[in-house]
Amino acid sequence: MSYIDTLRKSAAECGNIVCMGLDPVVSVLPASDKSLRERLSSYFGTIFSKMKEEGISPAAFKPNLGYYSVLDKPREGLFEGSLALSDILALLDEYFPSVPVILDSKRGDIARSSGNYAMEAFDSWNADAVTVSPYMGTDSVMPFAYEDKGMYILNRTSNPGAADLQNILVVDAVDEKELYPLYLAVAQKIARWNEAHSGIGAVVGATSMKELHDIASYYSDRDVPLLIPGVGSQGGSATEVMAVLGDAGYPRELARINSSSGLTHPWKKGSAPDNWLSLVIDALKSLVKEAAL
Repeated sequence: MSYIDTLRKSAAECGNIVCMGLDPVVSVLPASDKSLRERLSSYFGTIFSKMKEEGISPAAFKPNLGYYSVLDKPREGLFEGSLALSDILALLDEYFPSVPVILDSKRGDIARSSGNYAMEAFDSWNADAVTVSPYMGTDSVMPFAYEDKGMYILNRTSNPGAADLQNILVVDAVDEKELYPLYLAVAQKIARWNEAHSGIGAVVGATSMKELHDIASYYSDRDVPLLIPGVGSQGGSATEVMAVLGDAGYPRELARINSSSGLTHPWKKGSAPDNWLSLVIDALKSLVKEAAL
């Protein structure tokens, strides 16, 4: 099954286009005497079990690799974070086998190194898709073009510093009198890469509705998947995103609206309250409702 078909199938089965980020912050998790690996695995296992019981499923999951690898101590032979991620991915296979997993690692290097990073994502972690930086161009990006796998290329991101480079005005390669922002030039390149390999998509943040509308409009008839972070703690609104995608004529079943800390630990700081599981489930229910198809 192609990655495009996987997205359409999971959206139809789940009835929404939510992507649940799985980015643990150990300091805010419930207190426990378990090892770090067991603590993370138990935490997400409890959440997944309750989600299954409640009949709730997002249409994608997105663990950020950095939240797990930072917990490793390779020089001491300790890989608690990576082993916890392995456990969590196994739990996803058990509870949500048809829901795609996007490994958020934002890789991008010269061709051979990109090939190694692609093997890491798809062969080692068995992810369905990966996030990729386009800065080094075609030979850096295309090693991630695995058959039936997806790739989300950074296009217009949700962080405050995104405009430093992504909004720089560039000269059109054909009409040298026309200026447009770099993120639109990147969008054009992503569309061409997508023509060569189905499943190549774009990361476009939910923190600037104008940019999102411009890019979604450009992709509206091109089957370019969108990964849309920035909802929740970064200030983006899923309701607004859904409206913008509709107005742009974009096929919403190919989009995934991501929230991470707003779902996995919505209390943000301090120790987890006694009702932490209810808070997680309520936050997920709310986002699923806002991003329902």
